[in-house]
Amino acid sequence: MLTKKQLDLLEFIHVRMQRDGVPPSFDEMKEALDLRSKSGIHRLITALEERGFIRRMPHRARALEVVKLPDALAAKLGPPSRNFEPKVIDGDASGDAPYRGDNFKRSGDGDVSPLSVEATTVPVMGRIAAGVPIEAINQMSRHMAVPDQMLAGSGEHYALEVRGDSMIDAGINDGDVVVIRESPTADNGDIVVALVEDNEATLKRFRREGGAIALEAANPAYPTRIYAEDKVKVQGRLVGLIRTY
Repeated sequence: MLTKKQLDLLEFIHVRMQRDGVPPSFDEMKEALDLRSKSGIHRLITALEERGFIRRMPHRARALEVVKLPDALAAKLGPPSRNFEPKVIDGDASGDAPYRGDNFKRSGDGDVSPLSVEATTVPVMGRIAAGVPIEAINQMSRHMAVPDQMLAGSGEHYALEVRGDSMIDAGINDGDVVVIRESPTADNGDIVVALVEDNEATLKRFRREGGAIALEAANPAYPTRIYAEDKVKVQGRLVGLIRTY
């Protein structure tokens, strides 16, 4: 039997995973449950893990998977769907290499060929800073095939190469490719591409605070940056991530 705080945390993680595809940060969990410190969140997560409701993903920062829900919570929210995992694309310079995942087979000579993956080609629009803002996004450098299940919602999509480690606690590493759905708006907590003062682009978590915009890092080494509302333009929301090995 779970305590109310354990149930509240499990529900919060599940809802955020369903919405964003990535788990909330420990700071967000602490704020949502109105706890004074992150140590309380660690204890709740440990308790949920020991009872088999969540699983920590090894070798990835702050990565959690909801394994199951109590019957009452599942009836209210629906069962857990497959949680967000980086899809692996063979990283050659052209971006034309095949998608490597469960729906590919390996031939006798080691080549990988697709079985049934549906993919869409999107432009790779240069590099985006996951650190302090850098020069605005470059022009299109190449194209990349992206699995259709990553392309959430309507609208145009594009990809960006991540440089920097300020979003590492959100599971976004230096060298990853993020898939972005174009959108001029964002909800609090969304990870967005933000254009700052029309000449600097960065990947951060978006929060509106009164008449200001907070761009939050997911790494305690980087401060939250606050800008006047008219200094920040949302260029799109994160919908997927591709990791090259």
